[in-house]
This record gives sequence, C-alpha cells and structure tokens, in this order.
Amino acid sequence: MKRLTKEQAAIIGAYTGVTAGSFGDIHEYAERILGRRIFTHEFASEALAQKLKEATKDDFLAICNEGA
Repeated sequence: MKRLTKEQAAIIGAYTGVTAGSFGDIHEYAERILGRRIFTHEFASEALAQKLKEATKDDFLAICNEGA
C-alpha cells in the first residue's frame, strides 16, 4: 500500500475533519487554500469546517480518483 504524501493527508484532514496526518500540515494547507490566517480555535467552528469542505472538494476528489 502506498503512503499518503503530507499534502494528501492535509487535504483529507481539511475536507473530512478526520486527521490523517499532522495538524500543523492541515493548518498550513487550510490557510493556503482559504488565503487567510486561521487561528487554531477556529477549527472548532462548523462554519470553518463547511468553508474548508467547499474549498478543498476538488483536491479531495483528485486524490480519490488517482487510483482509478
């Protein structure tokens, strides 16, 4: 089985809310994809979770379709 890259793990974490890698990598990816600084406590917000899910959908689906 092939291991996820740090980027792939961050995408999965940002899209699903399930940590598949380090939180620091997810945090960095989330800031990059949303184009703004995100404070740690914001990750508890349902509003942020929804924004991340919408913003990361294409990246997440690309990972899912890599093996197809």
